[in-house]
Amino acid sequence: MRCTKLVPGSTQDRAMRKLAIISLLALMAISGIDSYASSAPAPERIQRGEELQVSSAEVGQYGGTLVVGQRAEPKTLNPVTATDGPSREVIGRMMADLVHINRVTQQTEPALASSWKLSTDGRSFTVKLRRGVRFSDGYPFSADDVVFSFRVYLDEKVHSPNRDLLTIGGKPISAAKIDDHTVRFDMSQPYAAAERIFDSVAILPQHLLLKSYEQGSFAQALTLNTAPDTIAGLGPFRLKQYLPGQRLVLERNPFYWKADRDGHRLPYLDEIAFLFVGNEDAQILRFQSGETSVISRFSPDNYPAMAREQQNRGYDLVDLGPSLEYNFLFFNLNELPPDKFQQISREQPWFRDLRFRQAISLAIDRRSIVKLAFGGRGVPIWGNVTPGNKLWINRELPHPERSIPQAKDLLRSAGFSWDEKGKLLDLERKPVEFTIITSSSNAQRVKMATLIADDLAQLGMSVHVVPLEFRAVMDRVFQSNDYDACVLGLGGGDADPNGDMNVWMSNGSTHLWNMHETKPATPWEAELDALLNRQLVTLEYKKRKRIYDEAQALIANNLPFIFLASPNVLVGATKQVANFRPAPLEPYVLWNADELYLRQQGVATAK
Repeated sequence: MRCTKLVPGSTQDRAMRKLAIISLLALMAISGIDSYASSAPAPERIQRGEELQVSSAEVGQYGGTLVVGQRAEPKTLNPVTATDGPSREVIGRMMADLVHINRVTQQTEPALASSWKLSTDGRSFTVKLRRGVRFSDGYPFSADDVVFSFRVYLDEKVHSPNRDLLTIGGKPISAAKIDDHTVRFDMSQPYAAAERIFDSVAILPQHLLLKSYEQGSFAQALTLNTAPDTIAGLGPFRLKQYLPGQRLVLERNPFYWKADRDGHRLPYLDEIAFLFVGNEDAQILRFQSGETSVISRFSPDNYPAMAREQQNRGYDLVDLGPSLEYNFLFFNLNELPPDKFQQISREQPWFRDLRFRQAISLAIDRRSIVKLAFGGRGVPIWGNVTPGNKLWINRELPHPERSIPQAKDLLRSAGFSWDEKGKLLDLERKPVEFTIITSSSNAQRVKMATLIADDLAQLGMSVHVVPLEFRAVMDRVFQSNDYDACVLGLGGGDADPNGDMNVWMSNGSTHLWNMHETKPATPWEAELDALLNRQLVTLEYKKRKRIYDEAQALIANNLPFIFLASPNVLVGATKQVANFRPAPLEPYVLWNADELYLRQQGVATAK
């Protein structure tokens, strides 16, 4: 999606004016909120001076628990460091940003910032904050919280994956308080993503986190074991309960800064309960039985059977078409001490050889992956931008068809050979054998890894698939680096190229194949860094697109990831869930959780 800067009189400026702000003067006649059977706190009465954003959604009703099945548990409640999907899904309901990307329209809209203005030279944003906003613990929100939040995100010691998005031309964005409700952001040069960068930065409560940050214990302040009454955010919900291995429950933030058209403070739901169900089969069973209220990103091969049952079981399914998610295989290219990682160190010369990776790419049957792992509801991919991202995909990238003979020729040119039984041998005449890890809770990735192992057997490789609990996969990739190869998937909350900067920049915090790179380890990575930095400051779309096309080609030619397939976005909700407006961007179903409500036929409850 093209990024445009906000200027007076622009489409975005007019849209912002249409998003009305309610003050108490317009709401003095609002009556008290009805009592609840739930223990969730009632919405606070709207106070004088509050500037509430008005939702354009259908006016709903208060009450009930929305139950969501999660295949994996969150790793953290820290919005600054979270990288996994389950954590982001939970944290996103607890926190809020200055400017938000609407997941349906993919356009920016006001959030905690009631307005913003870009300077004529494109190097400065002046942001006006909503007045009267409070954190979920009732503490007032101010410019101090914004400045503190950016200080934390930009601190190299904190290792936030978003730091890459907030660094332009090698220099971090600076945030300065003008007054309690105004912040100025200065940049070293114009920024192509403009106000979209604010979507990725959750505003933190300085009153709760400043001490731990200054003491160097910030990471320990927002763990899953942190007491709920010591966590506060600006999102529609706040933490109520976490039971490891069972569920995590959020309850209404009674001070939330949005209201419906009738002047009732959102959210409507009393609670959101995330049940940890372990795998997709359990997730589907709980949804079809009515135990959960919504389902997000289920497997395409389950779609036909679920579709046949939707009328009888009272739910609706939606196929949103190609997603932005790209699934891939990658190898461990971290610089590791040979004495500690003897086996991996012996394999790494294979993994580092581009011809080896090219051979593997040619041997993988992507069309079979789409058919067998996604039930045909997906597309094969050869690059990091999927067909679902129509504005940014490089349509000139080659899509080489599967060819075992060409793959063998590449291996032969790299010095590999075969024994009399057809086993592939390396230069030292040792058999080529390695392990692929992936998440056991994602049946499609387990299937992809299994299909890859079968394909590579045709090259004489012995490949073993080891499914692990999702957090164990993350620990091996991000922390211990104890793995050979891995099948994962990525897909962010924005179609703009800058959303993946933390993956592709050589010093990025999600540079998966080599997590400890501080500078380019190869010439092509240095070239990629330069291209990404150029597109970052190129404001004209066509010029920026040409630069990003070059970056996509560089990635496709050097294969740090061997791209596999992108599934369609498939979601569902029971007919009881109202204001259900699924989106092609994460988090697909819960992006408008503050507007969702349950019709009165009864509500699902967490078990």
